[in-house]
Amino acid sequence: MFTTNQVMMTAAQATQEPTGVAGWAIELMERLGAPGAGLAVALENLFPPLPSEVILPLAGFAAARGDLGLVSAILFTTLGSIVGALALYGVGAGLGRDRTRALAERLPLVKLKDVDKAEDWFNRHGPKAVLIGRLVPVVRSLISVPAGVERMSVPLFLALTAVGSLVWNSLLIVAGYQLGERWHVVESSVGVFQKVVIAAAVAAVVWFVVVKIRSRRSDSENVK
Repeated sequence: MFTTNQVMMTAAQATQEPTGVAGWAIELMERLGAPGAGLAVALENLFPPLPSEVILPLAGFAAARGDLGLVSAILFTTLGSIVGALALYGVGAGLGRDRTRALAERLPLVKLKDVDKAEDWFNRHGPKAVLIGRLVPVVRSLISVPAGVERMSVPLFLALTAVGSLVWNSLLIVAGYQLGERWHVVESSVGVFQKVVIAAAVAAVVWFVVVKIRSRRSDSENVK
């Protein structure tokens, strides 16, 4: 049986950069277990340059070694995603669009163009952008800001955030769990993976809309 320190040392060797983001996430999980993974993901939501593509597969690897429970890793990281998203929602709701953009310009880790990208996503896709946006880099975190600015229904926001986060976190954690010491391969493959998942999500939304339209037409014809 591997000890916690042995697991984390192996993970650090696999990253080849133990003092970077992976090393920081390793330390959190070493000290706090699954709640540490949740805290790392919450901070990833608040500071988008922190990559979930590293944190989540690493949590899966730790679960594979027995340091974390697989289910608890998924649950705590999803909770962390919700907490981080709700905090950014609060920023958007409390400051409004102009002051939020002014704040983003002053933050060293946030690019204003990324905030604008998230806003554009929300304007084009509405509430479902919160769900689909969880699968898009950077937008995944910042989509909460325009949702807050527009005062989107909080229960709906939390529900869509929870579903999208649960899907994304589960897929990356399970991938890390299955890959074991090769968990870092997920980061290099996640771009293609995201495109496939986004395409599937968009197709599902289109199918849902088509079914709704056909249902309404059928009801209208029956009334006639």
